[in-house]
Amino acid sequence: MKAIGLDIGTTSICGILADIHSGTVEKSITLPNDSGLSSPNVWEKIQSPLRILETVHIILSKLMCDGVVSIGVTGQMHGILYVDAEGNAASPLYTWQDGRGDLAFQNTTYARFLNSATGYGLVTDFYNEKNGLIPETAEKFCTIHDFVVMKLCGNKAPVIHVSDAASFGLYDLKNNAFTIVNDRIPEVVHGVQTVGYYKNIPVTVAIGDNQASFIGSVKDQNAVLVNVGTGSQISVLSDEIYSVRGLETRPLYDDKYILVGSALCGGRSFAALECFFREVVFLATKEKCASLYGPMLDAIDNLKETGLIFDNRFCGTREMPDLRGSIQNISLENFTPENFIFGSLYAISDELFQMYQKTGKTCGALVGSGNGIRKNKKLRQMFEAAFSCKMNIPNQQEEASFGAMLFSLAGAKVYESIEEAQKIIQYEETR
Repeated sequence: MKAIGLDIGTTSICGILADIHSGTVEKSITLPNDSGLSSPNVWEKIQSPLRILETVHIILSKLMCDGVVSIGVTGQMHGILYVDAEGNAASPLYTWQDGRGDLAFQNTTYARFLNSATGYGLVTDFYNEKNGLIPETAEKFCTIHDFVVMKLCGNKAPVIHVSDAASFGLYDLKNNAFTIVNDRIPEVVHGVQTVGYYKNIPVTVAIGDNQASFIGSVKDQNAVLVNVGTGSQISVLSDEIYSVRGLETRPLYDDKYILVGSALCGGRSFAALECFFREVVFLATKEKCASLYGPMLDAIDNLKETGLIFDNRFCGTREMPDLRGSIQNISLENFTPENFIFGSLYAISDELFQMYQKTGKTCGALVGSGNGIRKNKKLRQMFEAAFSCKMNIPNQQEEASFGAMLFSLAGAKVYESIEEAQKIIQYEETR
């Protein structure tokens, strides 16, 4: 028997077909998310939900086969689109990258006025309401993956999982309720459940991509998950709600949470350094060169430490968007490419480790995901040294899609629980 997992990302849309007993991904399809819409406003980041739905149908047509027992869907959190009374899209998707929340409002910004962050659904809705941008036909708003699930099932109203509800902002985890009244907020569910059927196959309520990646990567309940991509994150399971600056408690399912620390710049900082070196080569040779990631990592293969102190928060933080990074303790001896390379990578691991220390927990297992981890042995070693723990890498590279698939197996009652489903996760052989 098989199951399907879909991940609707900002730049790509992925679908997998996996064996429900071995966890082997038998087919994986990734297509570009080419749904971006132009806007005269540089701060506005919008996509076409209909184009995204069309791409999902293309992927499903290539994955569908006999023996599929469930379908799970995840996707980019925080962003919203409006739907009408028939469940049709009444607006574009305002993505998590949308910047309207940082625009000026009553001597502050829209986001700060709500004590939230730009790109969060209720901030976007607040701006739209104040500026007359909510469509007249709008009944509810939801995430893009909620919209896809609704359309796949032929439903007329979206149902959102608490993992996505909390991503809209202004959500009180202790009371499991929003702190404001808004009739456009759809029905919220907390557990794992089927919300409809696609060609007689159960479809589970969509779940946030951070939570899906956690479910699809971690089978040890004491594990720490680090992900390094464009940004970077650290996630750890918790039975309680934390209130610590720099950490966010996100609902997972039922009464479980994940504590999440997010760095906006993550792997982007190392990519910026690589781009800097390529520009230096161009200045010297007047010729463009290929990627320098390989030579950069080779150059620090034997380097164990550096006196440089990198702060990679070049893009600020959600709490302090105007914050910028720095490089300190530069001397004539450490002002070298090798030290800059090492320092940049070390800052990625150190920033996440410092976030983890705020939890007061002890690492029982370390799991790594994202291309920044998979393609960078030196960075893996830095994380292992920081956490004093060997890092496990999931066999499947599509962690969010795989997690959505596991979530759906519990929703369709193929497995009694998500924990039972997670037992089929397999890790790569020790390198």
